[in-house]
Amino acid sequence: MEQTTLDTLNATYLHLQRLSTEDGPGIRTTVFLKGCSLHCAWCHNPESIASKPFLQWQSQLCIGCQTCILSCPNDSLRMEEGILRVDRNVCRLCGECADACPANALEILGKKIYSSELIDELMKDSAFFARSGGGVTFSGGEPALQPEFTAAVMETLHEQGIHTALDTCGNVPRASLEMILPYTDLVLYDIKIMDSEQHKLFTRAGNELILENLRWLVHYIQQEAPSMRLWIRTPLIPRATTTQTNLKAIAAFLNELDDAIERWELCAFNNLCRDKYARLGMHWDYTDQPLMTQAELDEFQTWARAVYQKPHIVNVTGAARFEQSEG
Repeated sequence: MEQTTLDTLNATYLHLQRLSTEDGPGIRTTVFLKGCSLHCAWCHNPESIASKPFLQWQSQLCIGCQTCILSCPNDSLRMEEGILRVDRNVCRLCGECADACPANALEILGKKIYSSELIDELMKDSAFFARSGGGVTFSGGEPALQPEFTAAVMETLHEQGIHTALDTCGNVPRASLEMILPYTDLVLYDIKIMDSEQHKLFTRAGNELILENLRWLVHYIQQEAPSMRLWIRTPLIPRATTTQTNLKAIAAFLNELDDAIERWELCAFNNLCRDKYARLGMHWDYTDQPLMTQAELDEFQTWARAVYQKPHIVNVTGAARFEQSEG
């Protein structure tokens, strides 16, 4: 990729998560991009759903001075019963309130970054990648919604011998995948709910394109990229994805595909993101939902393994609820 192109291509991103061990093999740096084509009810990165930047207020840092309100040129902020309210229909995300806040309680989530800037940051971690067999994972949000940027950065990383992974929900134009996959070593592909109406209920979109793209991806790996690895990931969400019918239906669907699938992860629900929803002023249906017990997680794994033709690659990831033993 020519340097002039890298200097002009930009994307809206949230942050880098360094020393990650959950988004592919080895020690990784995960790039979180803004914008998603789904709106999952349980989303653990709600700040990544919208493609534009988002103003966040952190109540625990706020000292109540109201400097932000006085500095806002659009009169979009007000304090009600100790809570800062943002009129997002009026807010222009100029950042003047965040700059004026003496306690750093306001923050704009999402900013532009040029591909050359991002590459320079990622290369700082190259020693970790080399030693651990890790690399860079593009996540979000949905990185395939900014395909030119994602592909350009991945191409340069490939030229430097760095392993790349694409974390995708699959609800994207195929042309975007075609742009990115030549520079992708691993695809982390979400399959959440097999019934399309239920999928729409919980994610605001049907699953037809997701399943179609996965079939196509398997064919692509067979024909074009036999060294590419494919991991399927299913979030274990109470009252949504964890029914026996759903997990067995996913297993049956995966049975129709080629052996290209190397791993099927059942990702345990966690509630660590509930503070994010509070900071963003957003409601979350799962705020009071506890972690699942180990017995529940074992049962979900048993259901999936009972149908899937490669049961040994079905694994539960994530933490279980601690239960103190009696006696």
